[in-house]
Amino acid sequence: MRKSLYLLLFLCSFFPFDTSAQDTSSNQLIVTETGSGNQKAYPVVFYADTLFYIDTRQASLTAEERAEKTTSRLEKIFDDDYFIVNKIITSQSGNYIDIVCGEIIIMSISEQDAISKGTSSQELADEYIKQIQVAFEKAKNDRSFITIIIRIGLVLLVLTGIWLMIKLIKLGHRYVEKRIADNKDKWLKNLSYKDYTFLTAEQELNVLFGLLKIFKWAIIIILVYLLLPLIFSIFPFSRGWAATLFELIWSPLKSILISIWNYLPNLFTIIVIYFVFNYLIKFVKYIFTEIEAEKLKISGFHADWALPTFSIIKFLLYAFMLVMIFPKLPGSDSPIFQGVSVFLGLLVSLGSSSAIGNMVAGLVITYMRPFKIGDLIKLGDVTGEVIEKTLLVTRLRTVRNEEITIPNSAVLSGNTTNYSALAKDEGLIIHTTVTIGYDVHWKTMHEALLEAASRTANLIPYKNPFVLQTSLDDFYVSYQLNVYTSQSNALAPIYSELHQHILDVCAEKGIEIMSPHYRAERDGNESTIPKTVDNSKTVKK
Repeated sequence: MRKSLYLLLFLCSFFPFDTSAQDTSSNQLIVTETGSGNQKAYPVVFYADTLFYIDTRQASLTAEERAEKTTSRLEKIFDDDYFIVNKIITSQSGNYIDIVCGEIIIMSISEQDAISKGTSSQELADEYIKQIQVAFEKAKNDRSFITIIIRIGLVLLVLTGIWLMIKLIKLGHRYVEKRIADNKDKWLKNLSYKDYTFLTAEQELNVLFGLLKIFKWAIIIILVYLLLPLIFSIFPFSRGWAATLFELIWSPLKSILISIWNYLPNLFTIIVIYFVFNYLIKFVKYIFTEIEAEKLKISGFHADWALPTFSIIKFLLYAFMLVMIFPKLPGSDSPIFQGVSVFLGLLVSLGSSSAIGNMVAGLVITYMRPFKIGDLIKLGDVTGEVIEKTLLVTRLRTVRNEEITIPNSAVLSGNTTNYSALAKDEGLIIHTTVTIGYDVHWKTMHEALLEAASRTANLIPYKNPFVLQTSLDDFYVSYQLNVYTSQSNALAPIYSELHQHILDVCAEKGIEIMSPHYRAERDGNESTIPKTVDNSKTVKK
């Protein structure tokens, strides 16, 4: 009857079921070292209270088994509605002194137990009985109806206090939000740099409100977490929960703090390595900047190699720095960390084979020096001015203002024609071919073509143009006019002007350009030469 009443009261007070068995089993994991023999001692636990330790073997029972059996017998006796505390007595049984309650032998004490505790068997038995009786009286008082009612009231009081504090926190949160919203025009300004606005005042307000909400819930969670152990400590059966709950949070936090503390030497090493390499890279950059500006000259090393070489050295230095830092990173010795690193490296290597090929080609092109920025070049069927060189691609701009991107691997595998490489120093020879019939004397044609060249602008005046007769065909002779120019980026206008002057001079000298093919119905006695020449425009009358 009394047991049923206790069970009903427990159910009314937040599921206060009997967890002593669980607490006892967890407490039995506690192991201590005893005095002389350094033997393992196992606790006898009664409703979360450790009564005494057993550290000696008895017959076939180990110390741990003796502690477990003693604990279970104490719980069985206490759960008996008719047990009397004062009926726990000692009884002599051969070389053992038994602690008994009615017909149940709680435990047997041997001389070896007494020797390990430094006392006699009878004194040790009396001491154990005294501790058991005190624990029984305490458990009985804890289970009394008045005590349970008082503890339920304390739980309700603590819960009310928690509710009031949460209410106050929410009121404070709303008050602070209202104050910020009322004074946002005074306190908040747009966060901007030059013409770019990082955060508007409205966005800053939303960020503040979000931070306040996070802060509010953090305080509520901390408050509840700190007060839950207080609630658990009110009932004896739940006192172990407080320690468990605290341990759930404190253990990982403690591990994190210890790991951070132990990692500090490696962190300082990483910082030192970073700063050493950072200043080393700055020094190397200064050297190559001086080479690029041609203030520092190294025999056989061209100025346009400076920045690409610096990029390669910087990459190698950063790679070496990473090799030195990697073993110092947290978890670098973990197989999972190493496996993920290998997997990512495999993905990069498989997915970027063409990109790596272009990068290698870009490096080779840099040191081959087939062209530089601003040169007019021809790559395959594409002719244009080089506007950008990178490790991956080369970009050209054609005369039609088209931007064409060519992979460096294609540049390296094909032929490159550079029109600008020798244009400024030696001049670029450009040529055009005119085919004239055999009725015109070659000297007359030479004079006409040289006259047309002399009228053309953007040619080198001190380099004389020349004419070559490249072929004698069935119906005409091929005359090739060659001129020198240093303006390689203006070839199209030069060609156009040169062709205009060839037409004008031929018209002036009465030379008909009728080949390679000319088909028309005409009077054979009339010439096709325009009769009136006005500058570059001819009008046939």
